[in-house]
Amino acid sequence: MVTNRMTGERQWSPMGSSANMEGRTLALALGGEAVSYPGVLGTGVVKLPGLNGGRTGLTEEAAKAAGYDVETVLAVTDDKAHYYPDSSFFATKLIADRKSRRLLGIQVLGPGAVDKMTDIGVMAVTFGGTLDQMTSLDLAYAPPFSTAIHPFVTAVQILLNKLDGVMDSFTPAEYMDGAAAGYRVIDVNPAGPTIPGVTYVDLNKVQGEMPEQGFFGMGKEEKLLLVCAKGKRAYLLQNRLKYYGYTNTKVLEGSSFFNVIRTGSAAGKVTVSPEDITRVKALGCLHNKGTNNFNVRVITRNGKVTAEENRCIADAAALYGSGDVVMTTRLTMEIVGVPYDKIDELRDFLAGAGLETGGTGSKVRPVVACKGTTCQYGQLDSYALSEKIHERFYHGYYEVKLPHKFKIAVGGCPNNCVKPDLNDFGIVGQRIPSYNVDICRGCGKCQIADICPMGAAQVTDGKLVIDGDTCNNCGRCIGKCPFHAADEGTYGYKVYIGGRWGKKTAHGQALDKIFTIEEEVLSVLEKAILLFREQGNTGERFADTVNRIGFENVQEQLLGDELLSRKENIVGAKLHLKGGATC
Repeated sequence: MVTNRMTGERQWSPMGSSANMEGRTLALALGGEAVSYPGVLGTGVVKLPGLNGGRTGLTEEAAKAAGYDVETVLAVTDDKAHYYPDSSFFATKLIADRKSRRLLGIQVLGPGAVDKMTDIGVMAVTFGGTLDQMTSLDLAYAPPFSTAIHPFVTAVQILLNKLDGVMDSFTPAEYMDGAAAGYRVIDVNPAGPTIPGVTYVDLNKVQGEMPEQGFFGMGKEEKLLLVCAKGKRAYLLQNRLKYYGYTNTKVLEGSSFFNVIRTGSAAGKVTVSPEDITRVKALGCLHNKGTNNFNVRVITRNGKVTAEENRCIADAAALYGSGDVVMTTRLTMEIVGVPYDKIDELRDFLAGAGLETGGTGSKVRPVVACKGTTCQYGQLDSYALSEKIHERFYHGYYEVKLPHKFKIAVGGCPNNCVKPDLNDFGIVGQRIPSYNVDICRGCGKCQIADICPMGAAQVTDGKLVIDGDTCNNCGRCIGKCPFHAADEGTYGYKVYIGGRWGKKTAHGQALDKIFTIEEEVLSVLEKAILLFREQGNTGERFADTVNRIGFENVQEQLLGDELLSRKENIVGAKLHLKGGATC
């Protein structure tokens, strides 16, 4: 424990630097010298991967606790001449006393020499320097070392502008706490528009008298939050707007460099109730933590989107969201950053193009599919089958609550590109080879054996033999025999149940039967949904249900007709009023 030289309070500051000074002071005192140690400022510096940090003096919180009338500023500056190799940034926070204008502390981050910024602060705080005394410090300058106006002096001048009322601003802390609620964001980035969905202003074009109705088509009393790359151009625009009569402008200190910019209803604190978050989640709207914004899932029938639908989604993202569209791992499109109060408008806009939102909750999820027959290995039209599944089970069972989410994937061949064996229910296209043993000539170099990726085909005792347990029915061998011994193949479907991806991965198990009729597969899928609803425990995945009651038991039920005979009772039962899905 040591003494803070500014407050006189005891504090924890275990530094080797101050320990040595304290040791020297003690040694001199033991030798009869009249000496004393004034205490520490809490100076520290740390090297992190790609970033350094330094601090000295009082933090904002400590200064307020000590009774100071505190003002702060966050200044982002170059750390050396911007054109010099390895130039980077300093993000500097200064803490000062409003009345005396005395510097109380400094905190600085940057990849470079934060220690020099911190050490200048040490000298200023130690000798009680005021901000006004620091505006003309003759600090070392050359392009490899600093900017022409030293970054420390620049930060001081910005804080003085704030103290003198020349700059009106929000600190990052104030912004994060919702001080900008009700403000319209204006993008002043020198590189062009960077904040989706807000008004962009080219600073160089703001010259001369503004139109009578106000520069942005609004009144001059409108609340405007000015945001650029680091803060400088926002301040310059503020000066011009003040000159032209705008009375409610604020600069965001650190601008987009230091802050996550929130637009629309996300600019303030989270005001959406937990009940409303849950309500819109059921519509496919996932809450962006810490904001009033949501990512809204746009349902695709099978992972395929038409050009017209793509245009509609892009327009919706620009009109109602951040302008970004992302793809989920299940080929669902999400419009990013939609304010809560715009969700209904967005859904209406999408509905105009026949699009819908959803894909969340403890229910049948939208199906995902591979390219099917457009792929060289495809054995079935996975797009067409997926669209049938979408209509019959996503729409048909939309109101049916399940123990947990139920995911379906359709793969066109055993390459399993969309991981059907890692879904609750997976369908894999098959082509079961058949060959004429009488035509087989038992060639020494068999084309069928050579092309088989599984090694299931072998020439034994002068005849081709295909091991049914090893063969995965990929169909690549069909038509490859020059003597036409394997020109036929039966198209079919392999079904996996109980797969799962995530924290507890489970590989699905294949049903014993290879189906050759599409309607049989759809019937088995419906029975799987009914079995899961009736026999699954709330909160468990289908994989857990299969393991709990046994694969053989489940398979027997899926291949029988008893579940379908009770469909009305199973669907109508009051089960799983609260499911287990969290996303």
